[in-house]
Amino acid sequence: MFAVIGVPELVIILIIVLLVFGSTQLPRLARSLGRAHKEYKKGIKEGDASEDTESEEGPSKNK
Repeated sequence: MFAVIGVPELVIILIIVLLVFGSTQLPRLARSLGRAHKEYKKGIKEGDASEDTESEEGPSKNK
Protein backbone atom coordinates (compact mmCIF):
# COMPACT_ATOMS: atom_id res chain seq x y z
CA MET A 1 0.00 0.00 0.00
CA PHE A 2 2.70 2.48 0.99
CA ALA A 3 5.85 2.79 -1.06
CA VAL A 4 9.24 2.95 0.56
CA ILE A 5 10.81 6.41 0.54
CA GLY A 6 14.09 6.31 -1.32
CA VAL A 7 17.03 8.65 -1.60
CA PRO A 8 15.62 10.81 -4.44
CA GLU A 9 12.42 11.42 -2.48
CA LEU A 10 14.38 12.38 0.64
CA VAL A 11 16.48 14.83 -1.36
CA ILE A 12 13.34 16.47 -2.75
CA ILE A 13 11.83 16.71 0.74
CA LEU A 14 15.02 18.28 2.12
CA ILE A 15 15.10 20.84 -0.70
CA ILE A 16 11.48 21.78 -0.01
CA VAL A 17 12.22 22.14 3.72
CA LEU A 18 15.21 24.33 2.92
CA LEU A 19 13.07 26.54 0.69
CA VAL A 20 10.25 26.82 3.23
CA PHE A 21 12.31 27.45 6.37
CA GLY A 22 15.43 29.02 4.92
CA SER A 23 19.03 28.26 5.77
CA THR A 24 19.02 30.50 8.86
CA GLN A 25 16.10 28.68 10.49
CA LEU A 26 17.29 25.11 9.85
CA PRO A 27 19.71 24.89 12.79
CA ARG A 28 17.03 26.13 15.19
CA LEU A 29 14.51 23.70 13.71
CA ALA A 30 16.93 20.78 14.01
CA ARG A 31 17.75 21.73 17.61
CA SER A 32 14.05 21.85 18.48
CA LEU A 33 13.44 18.46 16.88
CA GLY A 34 16.38 17.00 18.80
CA ARG A 35 15.08 18.34 22.11
CA ALA A 36 11.58 17.07 21.39
CA HIS A 37 12.96 13.62 20.55
CA LYS A 38 15.00 13.60 23.77
CA GLU A 39 11.93 14.56 25.86
CA TYR A 40 9.84 11.91 24.11
CA LYS A 41 12.38 9.19 24.89
CA LYS A 42 12.63 10.42 28.48
CA GLY A 43 8.84 10.25 28.83
CA ILE A 44 8.72 6.74 27.38
CA LYS A 45 11.44 5.60 29.77
CA GLU A 46 9.64 7.16 32.78
CA GLY A 47 6.36 5.57 31.67
CA ASP A 48 7.99 2.15 31.47
CA ALA A 49 9.56 2.63 34.90
CA SER A 50 6.21 3.60 36.46
CA GLU A 51 4.52 0.56 34.89
CA ASP A 52 7.24 -1.67 36.31
CA THR A 53 6.77 -0.29 39.83
CA GLU A 54 2.98 -0.61 39.57
CA SER A 55 3.26 -4.25 38.47
CA GLU A 56 5.63 -5.01 41.37
CA GLU A 57 3.26 -3.41 43.90
CA GLY A 58 0.30 -5.40 42.66
CA PRO A 59 -3.10 -4.17 41.53
CA SER A 60 -4.06 -0.65 42.49
CA LYS A 61 -6.78 -0.18 45.14
CA ASN A 62 -7.97 3.11 43.59
CA LYS A 63 -9.98 1.58 40.75
